[in-house]
Amino acid sequence: MCRIKSCFIVVLLLGTNVASASGSQFFTPVLTASAETARDVATPAPTSKKPAAASTGSKVEVVSNPDGSFTLMRNGEPYFVKGAGGHEQLELLAASGGNSIRTWGIEQLEEVVDGKLLLDRAHEAGISVAVGFWVEHERHGFDYSNAASVEAQRKRVRDAVVKYKDHPALLVWSLGNEMEGFGPEANPVPIWKELNHLAGIIKELDQDHPVMTVIAGVQESKVEGILQYYPNLDILGVNAYGSAAGSGQELINAGWKGPYMLTEFGLPGAWEEPATSWGAPIEPDPSTKAVVTYTTYMTDRDENKGRNLGSHVFYWGQKQEATATWYGMFLKSGERTPRVDAMAYAWSGTWPENRTPKLISLESPLAFKSIKAGSKSHAEVDIVDREGDELRYVWDIRAESTDRKQGGDKEAAPPSFPDAIVAGQGTSKITIKAPQSEGGYRLFVTAYDGQGGAVAHNVPFHVEN
Repeated sequence: MCRIKSCFIVVLLLGTNVASASGSQFFTPVLTASAETARDVATPAPTSKKPAAASTGSKVEVVSNPDGSFTLMRNGEPYFVKGAGGHEQLELLAASGGNSIRTWGIEQLEEVVDGKLLLDRAHEAGISVAVGFWVEHERHGFDYSNAASVEAQRKRVRDAVVKYKDHPALLVWSLGNEMEGFGPEANPVPIWKELNHLAGIIKELDQDHPVMTVIAGVQESKVEGILQYYPNLDILGVNAYGSAAGSGQELINAGWKGPYMLTEFGLPGAWEEPATSWGAPIEPDPSTKAVVTYTTYMTDRDENKGRNLGSHVFYWGQKQEATATWYGMFLKSGERTPRVDAMAYAWSGTWPENRTPKLISLESPLAFKSIKAGSKSHAEVDIVDREGDELRYVWDIRAESTDRKQGGDKEAAPPSFPDAIVAGQGTSKITIKAPQSEGGYRLFVTAYDGQGGAVAHNVPFHVEN
């Protein structure tokens, strides 16, 4: 029998049992002009309705201090970004101590949230917005040597700046996300040059908001290209995962002496964690996820004061990427997971009144093993609720994802096999009959506390004929 436990360490600052993990860099969901293949985020139908007129827009600037440090100023006051990537549950974000969100494409601003357009709803909740422009990726087929395509992208930027520059929720223009490409064959020089041109367009139309561009991880070659070809850049955004806590020092080592934001962070990506013999990445347990997210935020904040202007935790929502639970801080049905509580403590210094349930262990003889098709097995979970709320258990067996993409591009959810759970559904212990088809699978369990909180975990297994 394999016993999967949260390898807990005592973190007195958190006042709870948590586990440690190692890690690296990664992605987020996206919606864009050509972004059906980009980061997958559930999106309501767009509307052509304009945001409510604002009597006065925001004024944001990056101030260079005499000691070489930087301060982000918003409406005359220092502003440290306590942000999240995503645009759901804005009231909860504000109640948790967060103050900002990051979007990826202008189309997201057209979405209706609680009956209002996103910028209006964010402003009402006291949340600023790093407004994303989806700068096209060559790996999605965009050709930066095609003058018509380049001009069409420039026009989209111009139109968006004119439309949204005076909205009081606007914090910065986030120009592009990981558009520099991946792998040794990528040649980002034309992209850096075009980004500089696009940033010039923004600055000509709007002198009241800085321009930020987001890259995938820190590499010396990227920083060199930006320094050489992209002088219009005000803030460098970095998406990083396992290596996120060290991004500030990595930027210094790579030659970046300007201000930056950690624009996506959380836990190690699926490509960074150990995998089974059949290639299934092993997802960290929920307590490990919470502590890694918390410690990454605190380390980046405290070790890079005067250079780090803030961060956006990833992902304030739910998405299918490797699994349905790896990156999202919420379930598809809207319940928050332990990572939300951890960030509430990081941002505000206070735990939520009602904490999410806590996984102690998930046990099953099939975990990380190969078993025969149609064979019987079982699983049992130990989950506690600090407030004594009654827990509701839901088990699910799904095929291992075969629609794995790069850079957070949209992935399809793998099929479920409800008949494989033959007894115990709704309880903490189940009986399983392995599916008949050979291949990789995952056993998921989720416990709901009925108070808006939940905890979920999974283990991979393999079926052979």
